[in-house]
Amino acid sequence: MVVYLLMRFKTIMALNPTPYKIDGVKRRTPNSFPWVTVFFVVSALVLGITIFTPIPEKIRRRFGLERKVTLPSRKDAQKPDVIYKDRVVEKKILVRPPYYEVKKGTDVSKTSRGFDYKYEIQEKAGRSASSERETDGTYEASLTFSIVRPEAARRLDDLIKQNPDLPQILPGLEKLVENSRVSPFFKNLYDNKKSRLKLYANRFDRVLTKRNYFDCETMLELEHSQSKRKVFLFQTDMDVVSDGSDGDRVPRMPDKIVNSANYQPFTSYGWKKTGEVENPMITGWNKMLAEAKAKGNSSEVKRLSAGIADLRRRSFLIAEYDPFVVIPVFILQDRESAWAPNVGDYVAVIHGKKVYPAIVGDGGPNFKIGEASLRMAKALNPKSTPYTAPVSGLGVTYIVFPRTSGTWKAPDYSFWKTECAKLIDEIGGLGEGYELHEWSNTLPKISNQK
Repeated sequence: MVVYLLMRFKTIMALNPTPYKIDGVKRRTPNSFPWVTVFFVVSALVLGITIFTPIPEKIRRRFGLERKVTLPSRKDAQKPDVIYKDRVVEKKILVRPPYYEVKKGTDVSKTSRGFDYKYEIQEKAGRSASSERETDGTYEASLTFSIVRPEAARRLDDLIKQNPDLPQILPGLEKLVENSRVSPFFKNLYDNKKSRLKLYANRFDRVLTKRNYFDCETMLELEHSQSKRKVFLFQTDMDVVSDGSDGDRVPRMPDKIVNSANYQPFTSYGWKKTGEVENPMITGWNKMLAEAKAKGNSSEVKRLSAGIADLRRRSFLIAEYDPFVVIPVFILQDRESAWAPNVGDYVAVIHGKKVYPAIVGDGGPNFKIGEASLRMAKALNPKSTPYTAPVSGLGVTYIVFPRTSGTWKAPDYSFWKTECAKLIDEIGGLGEGYELHEWSNTLPKISNQK
């Protein structure tokens, strides 16, 4: 309507404004502006605009003329094809509770080595920055290791905590423990751990882990009242070693071992080589020797040359196939104590309800104890690897019979079992229903060998 009126207005205005004009006659021009039409047009325009404002709705409400809209019920309402719903997504943040309760201002974290690492920042007023910059002690850090030295278990009740089956396995153990004494080696061991910690205090990657620091529950010196058989007993965990080589029994070894600079082909227990097949580790050691000569490393050349000569002359235990335990070198080197084990001495390893015969086959670091061959570890836990310990606690009991080493020769597992059984009988024997484990020969079959 508005558009029509505007068009009409334009049409009227376009017409001749002086329709009464006659040629040659002058007349007064009448007032021809269409006021009525303009008023009508403006009114219509205002009305049209007002329709689209809230004013009409307000007028209806003022006079009670609201329109009632009846919404269809849910049953009658048609379900739309798409329903959009507003969602409020609440993000859940899991907050890990603090591992430690510490004083304000102190930060505490647990290192990968297992010990708690605490630090704090201390500040005090000083002089000018230029002065303090040149003064010693104004910007420094100190490192303090706080360690606890454990007490050796010495009563039967203490030993049972680690292995409840001990009294049933060794009925004579109770009397043995009554007159026992803590071995001085226990103190020496933790002295060595402390020295190790002091030596590498600034090297967190070389510091003992908490597990390796607390690896020994006790060391006891026992003696049977009648047979006078001496026993060196210690309770520890068990770490795994994978050393050793023997060309006579295992003429071929994987290339990754042969060419490894970390694999140790020797064990403290060794015997004169009897076969003609060269030790497979010589190949890798010859390569390392050539590299050492090329670099002019005389000390390394000397070490490798001596090692190659020993590999040609002797055979050694193989951790993968032979059951043996490792004793710290400082204990093996002791020549005064009657309870100090020697290489080749017989050992009974007790874990759970099982008793395993073995020998002292190698010497280990002076700051840890409880190592055994991979063969022994897998007997305790088939999932053991050179990098995975068979047990996590200190529940392995080692019964070592000092000064029982015989002639060093290739392992004879049946003979080891017999000798261990005799020695155990001298301290009261095994309990009813218990017997020594019998090791099978797992060495690879050698073919085409003359």
